[in-house]
Amino acid sequence: MKKNLPWLILTTILFFRLQAGAQDPHFSQFFASPLSLNPAFTGLFSGDLRFSANYRTQWSSIATPFVTGTVAADAGILKQVVPYNDIWGAGLMVLYDQTGGGGLRSSYIGLSTAYHKGLNADGSQSLALGFQIALEQKRLDFSKLLFENQLTNQGFDPSMPNGEYIANSSVSYADYNVGLLYNASVGQYGNYYVGGSYYHITEPNESFLGEKHPLRGRFTFHGGGGFAPTPLTRVYLSGLFMRQAGATEADLGGAFGFVINNQPMDANLFYVGSWFRWGDAVNPYVGVEINNLHLGISYDINVSTLRAASNYRGGLELSLIYIYEKPGEHSQGINCPKF
Repeated sequence: MKKNLPWLILTTILFFRLQAGAQDPHFSQFFASPLSLNPAFTGLFSGDLRFSANYRTQWSSIATPFVTGTVAADAGILKQVVPYNDIWGAGLMVLYDQTGGGGLRSSYIGLSTAYHKGLNADGSQSLALGFQIALEQKRLDFSKLLFENQLTNQGFDPSMPNGEYIANSSVSYADYNVGLLYNASVGQYGNYYVGGSYYHITEPNESFLGEKHPLRGRFTFHGGGGFAPTPLTRVYLSGLFMRQAGATEADLGGAFGFVINNQPMDANLFYVGSWFRWGDAVNPYVGVEINNLHLGISYDINVSTLRAASNYRGGLELSLIYIYEKPGEHSQGINCPKF
C-alpha cells in the first residue's frame, strides 16, 4: 500500500482543487512575471520590446510534478503620439498549467494594455492603470486520473471503470483583470514601486459538472524597490500579499547584487538572495544580469505541514527576461523598476 501513497496524495490534491475554491498558479519569482502579477506593468521598462518567460515544476518528490509556464511579450506603443513622460503599453501573455500527471490542464492567453502617466516633468514618478482580457480553457484527462474504484489488492488498475461521470471534460470562459501601479525613481540606481491588482473581475463559472462554481477573484497588493549601497553593489527587495477564495499568501525577500567585473557603471551583475512564503516555503534565489538579459533560478524548500511527505522538497523555478533596444534610440523618460 505504501507504494500507492503518492497517487492517493495526488488524487486528494486534485479533488480539493476541483471541488473546493480553485486558486491560480503562482510563482516564487513573482517579481519576474510582471504580466501575471499586475497588468499595470505592461510597457513599463527601459527599452523597445520585452520578452519574459517563467517555468515552474513542483511536488516531484511526491508524484508526477505540477508544471506551470508562461511566455509573454510587451512594448510601448504610439510613442510619437503620447507625451514624452507617458508610456502606453500593450502586451500578450500565454500561460500553461498542468496538474500532477496531466489530469487537469489549463491554458490561458491574455491581451493587456496600460497607460503610465508621468507625474512630474522629468518622468521620475508615474501612475499607471492597466487592463487585461483573457480566454482560458481547463481540460480533464480521465486517462491520467486514478479513483477508488480502480484500487485492487494488486494496486491500481487504470483499465477498470472509474465509476465517475462528468458531463464536460473541458470548460472555456473569458476573463477580465485590472491593476494600478505607482512607480518612482530616486537618483541613478534607486527605484521603488507599489501596486495592486484584481484578477477574475466577473468570477467566471469553471464547473465541469454544469453547476455554479465561480472562479473567485484574486486580489494582490505588492511592492518593491532597489538601491546601490556602493558603486559595485545593488540591493533589491520585494513582497506581496495575495488573497483568493479565502486562501492567503504572503511573500517577502530580497537579493544582493555584485558587479561582475568591478566596473561601477557596468550592467553585468550576479545576484544571490532568498524569499520567504509565509507558512509554506523558503525560496533561495540566484540570478545574473548580462546587459539586457536577466536570468533567475530558485527552489522552494517546503516548510509547511506537507514537509513530511515532500521531505522539504518543493519546486524548481526558472525565469528569463530579455529587453530589446533599437540601436541608436533611447527609451522614454520614465525610469522603470528592475525585475
